[in-house]
Amino acid sequence: MTKKILVVEDDETTSDYIAKGLDENGYLVDRASNGRDGLFHATDGEYAAVVLDRMLPGMDGLSVLAAMRAAGVETPVIILSALGSTDDRVKGLKAGSDDYLIKPFAFSELLARLDALQRRGASAREPVVTALTCSDLTMDLLTHRAERAGRRIELQPREFRLLECLLRHRDNVVTRTMMLEEVWDYHFDPGTNVIDVHISRLRKKIDEGAETPLLHTVRGVGYMLSEAA
Repeated sequence: MTKKILVVEDDETTSDYIAKGLDENGYLVDRASNGRDGLFHATDGEYAAVVLDRMLPGMDGLSVLAAMRAAGVETPVIILSALGSTDDRVKGLKAGSDDYLIKPFAFSELLARLDALQRRGASAREPVVTALTCSDLTMDLLTHRAERAGRRIELQPREFRLLECLLRHRDNVVTRTMMLEEVWDYHFDPGTNVIDVHISRLRKKIDEGAETPLLHTVRGVGYMLSEAA
């Protein structure tokens, strides 16, 4: 089932940035631009999580959070704030937040933290991953060695990071936003074809001469590494 996130953020650019990234990753998004509207939505709807700015007009984020908890709303909350001192973070956590992310932030980190909140409650920790695979394609993260069907694939550092990103999200679409942040450390779209150029080179290295292509283009969305077409 598609999960729904409430984003309470008064800065329109930041709100658009978060909403776009969440939409690309299959979330439904409700938005509020002030504290009072945010509290109304938070207490009236069922959300997988709330992304809550701390500095809001009408009612600040900590007051919204306190009111939520007083009303018995236990929805996980991630506070966003430019206030990043230890004291500020402690206040946010003591107010009832489940996480605290300092601005400016990378969307990939916000997404990872949201995913972590979804996984809370699982009893076993996942083992440390040192190797990634997709069909007969393998990547050793310790030796930085990639192979397909036993054939060594020579990769430039950026190509290695790109392939690692695709393998970590195997069988799922990796959007351009995710690739720009995870591989290039860009938190904006530079409006160039840098991704397409690197994908083209990577596709030749892993798929050329192979019976089954693994790197697929999902038009208008991004790319996916999968054994299935």
